[in-house]
Amino acid sequence: MNDRERFRNWMNYGKVDRCPWWEMWYWRETLERWHDEGLPEDVHLAEYLDVDRRENVGVSLGLLPTFKQETLEETNEYRIYQDTEGRIRKEFKEKGDTTMPQWLRAPLETREDWEKNIKPRLNPHSPCRYPIYWEDKKRAWQGRDYPLSIGGGSIFGWIRNWMGFDRVCTTMYDDPDWIHEMMDYLADFVVATVKRAVEEVDIDYVTMWEDMAYKAGPIISPRMFREFMLEPYKKITSQFHDHGIHLIFVDSDGDSGPLLPLWLEGGVTGFYPVERAAGMDAVALRKKYGHQLRLLGGIDKRAMAAGPAAVDAELENIRPLLRDGGYIPWCDHLVPPDVPFQNYMYYVRRMKELTLNP
Repeated sequence: MNDRERFRNWMNYGKVDRCPWWEMWYWRETLERWHDEGLPEDVHLAEYLDVDRRENVGVSLGLLPTFKQETLEETNEYRIYQDTEGRIRKEFKEKGDTTMPQWLRAPLETREDWEKNIKPRLNPHSPCRYPIYWEDKKRAWQGRDYPLSIGGGSIFGWIRNWMGFDRVCTTMYDDPDWIHEMMDYLADFVVATVKRAVEEVDIDYVTMWEDMAYKAGPIISPRMFREFMLEPYKKITSQFHDHGIHLIFVDSDGDSGPLLPLWLEGGVTGFYPVERAAGMDAVALRKKYGHQLRLLGGIDKRAMAAGPAAVDAELENIRPLLRDGGYIPWCDHLVPPDVPFQNYMYYVRRMKELTLNP
């Protein structure tokens, strides 16, 4: 059974030779540590770990053109810079990628900013949204033996990135019509951008992104999700369902549990990364939602840091899902740098044993 057959059968609760083996990947600092601890520096990590192959069609849903990335101020301790999304941020050098940069200014503060700085960069017909040599890629994907995905965009997450957390939340109260206008535009933009791909390529699954929850719960209430986001979600997901793409996953960290019924109502059929530190539990979610909700992730990164005994306990917890299907285990976020290479390789070995004999 090849990787594509295995993925499609497994995510639809059919018979397979084993559970697929994927990973969500790693912090840069994690790889730097692992290189010091024995990971060869001249290998392809997916090949080294023997991860099942998966690819993405490469259709860009980001801002085009991006904002100019430039350093505005720099000292020995920090750097203030504008990133490719137009955000002015302050980053402390010692901590690198493992901390959140401080937000100093957002590119989207007014309706004028939307019309002038953001909306023109969301043209679905920009030529470079599709990879160069698209026709060659289409031919290469015919008869492939691995699953192929496409991005499904974002509704809340993108706007939060452009406006900043405080402003998007207050604007939902102060100027709800504007939020509706932007979210409706984003849905139309995604539908128009992916139209060619879903018509021309046999795509296996979709990944959307929001990251709209804390450890204690969602950033906005289910009521506000229903008011602002449900219809845009239905518009996006219906495009995929109409073309036979029924595996639609949304990525949201934190305790996103209260929003899951709404995502399902909006046409989403899968969720990840099931963050354990926020109280999310893949087995509990399966008991609650049954086979209508596919799951990816759910392996506690803290167990990987703690060592073999904690890893064994964590893997034992998800054993029922490895017998049921519709679930691919991986770390519940990027593997952090407090995970020793030896611990991670123990996890890899045990995971592979378990996927073969759950």
